[in-house]
Amino acid sequence: MRILIIAGEASGDAHGSGVVRELQKQNPAIEIYGIGGDAMEKEGMKLLHHVKELSVMGFVEVVKHIPDIRRIEKNLLFTLQKKKTDAVLLIDYPGFNLRFAKKAKELGLKVFYYISPQIWAWKRGRLKTMKHFIDKMFVVFSFEKKIYEQATIPVSFVGHPLLEEINEQPTKAEFITNNSLSINKKIVGIFPGSRKQEIQKIFPTLVETGLMLQKINNVQCIVGVAPTLQSSYLKKIDSRSSEFIFVENQSHALMKHSDVAMVTSGTATLETAIFQTPMMIVYKTSPITYAIGKRLVNITHIGLVNIVAGEEVVKEFVQHKATAENLYNEAVELLQNEEKRITMKRALATVKNKLGEKGAAKHVAEEILKQLVLQ
Repeated sequence: MRILIIAGEASGDAHGSGVVRELQKQNPAIEIYGIGGDAMEKEGMKLLHHVKELSVMGFVEVVKHIPDIRRIEKNLLFTLQKKKTDAVLLIDYPGFNLRFAKKAKELGLKVFYYISPQIWAWKRGRLKTMKHFIDKMFVVFSFEKKIYEQATIPVSFVGHPLLEEINEQPTKAEFITNNSLSINKKIVGIFPGSRKQEIQKIFPTLVETGLMLQKINNVQCIVGVAPTLQSSYLKKIDSRSSEFIFVENQSHALMKHSDVAMVTSGTATLETAIFQTPMMIVYKTSPITYAIGKRLVNITHIGLVNIVAGEEVVKEFVQHKATAENLYNEAVELLQNEEKRITMKRALATVKNKLGEKGAAKHVAEEILKQLVLQ
């Protein structure tokens, strides 16, 4: 049995690694290949391309990379036919994956999709075409299930994979000792994201905010580096960040032990919510991309933690509001206002409960293998 999997970014690599592990556990003879990252490769998937090759975002930015994207797509389609692939599993990354799903279906393959495109935010009309080339959609938010059922697309709510990906973390004392931190200073965690385009726009503002906080308050700023990046890259973006401590492969520990976190909008907001750490959401992109996106997106909030909550439980600083002064004021408020901290922690606990139960990867693997045996 052969399965091609496509995960286009760091979060997809993390979520996909569990599925790769479960597929091989349930069928040791299975062959898995495609696009992923270090985590999926570690679990035994053969990488045809690394997620770093697809780590672009935004309307303008994607246009610049079209030749590379087309080359990768052509190579994958060739591999599908050469290896006589049985099925395709697409993980998030809709700009690439929805187009690829259509082409894979035209080749007669079973097409599964894990982690739904955000059709509740924009391009809901895609459901009409998706029903023709998606055999099964695995969603990670309970409210998404009804949307697909109404569109008569086979769907299962499997719970959010973060619940099983976030393992036991070191104690705060251990985290402080391991990273030579000050025991007497509060920790401000900085999470600039994994996509280079957003980091270039957001990180300098986060650095400026951090420097202000360290100068006036008794805090230490720690930068959580995404698994697809290195500290050296972030330091090149803004050399002032050399005054901070960088931690690699310890983002979850940093989320847990931060007194306050500044988090780039994305999956990291949900990860931080699971630890019930007070935070603020930051997002900034190119003016053109933002202008286009604002016209197309039909949601009140951009932060996943607020979308799941159904209200703004974490303050969002988007585009022109994402200034060092605004972030500084909110950080100080979260550090000093205990009542606000308690209220946010309770709201984040509710968000965690809405993410379902553990076992998402196992459920996805079981359903895929079951359908392939039946075909």
